[in-house]
Amino acid sequence: QVQLVESGGGLVQAGASLRLSCAASGRTFSSYAMGWFRQAPGKERDIVAAVNGRAGNTYYADSVKGRFTVSTNNAKTTVYLQMNSLRPEDTAVYFCAAARVASGLGFSPSEYDYWGQGTQVTVSS
Repeated sequence: QVQLVESGGGLVQAGASLRLSCAASGRTFSSYAMGWFRQAPGKERDIVAAVNGRAGNTYYADSVKGRFTVSTNNAKTTVYLQMNSLRPEDTAVYFCAAARVASGLGFSPSEYDYWGQGTQVTVSS
């Protein structure tokens, strides 16, 4: 069992930066793909970024490419989402998730096995 706890959300103005963290308890991420998703009110939960804990390959949604960076610590116990140049349309609840995969990445919520509780990110204009 993997428990995920997100932190780092908040209220910022457009153009600001935030770094979200997702800490795992129980095991490391080395055998998992780690994804960041977001869900705005009335909308579906969409993938933002993902990283494979073993292979290190990453994925970014087009809407965040060049602005967001996903990474892990060396111990593979925490995954980060550095968000720069935030826009009002980035406002959502952000979730981290873990998928039991060997070397790939998951792109839809159904591919992920464990979820954090979510953290609110609000970007004002």
